[in-house]
Amino acid sequence: MPNEQTPDEQQPPICDVLTILGSKWSFLVIAELIKGPQRFNQLQRNAAVIKTQSLTDTLRHLEKTGVVQREVFPTVPVTVEYSLTEKGRDFGRVLKELEDWAQRWAKPAYGLEA
Repeated sequence: MPNEQTPDEQQPPICDVLTILGSKWSFLVIAELIKGPQRFNQLQRNAAVIKTQSLTDTLRHLEKTGVVQREVFPTVPVTVEYSLTEKGRDFGRVLKELEDWAQRWAKPAYGLEA
């Protein structure tokens, strides 16, 4: 019998990473949460370039994929705090490497300099 793999099994592991992270805003949200747990409004202020609905969608996706933890406190009004899980904190090392790479290479790329 030939090697019968589904399309999901044939894709490279980087595709799994991109599926877990989900959106273009995931990196920024993770970078903010590396600094420590934050409430939604605080996170929204710190990541002001993200529109409210996009931030909500990104947090939901990251929670669903196990990168972010959402904790609800029984206060009036209800307080919700977001933090990174172990999986999310582990991604912090990768994020640091991406930031280092961007410091070295990203700015010339915007000008399309050869």
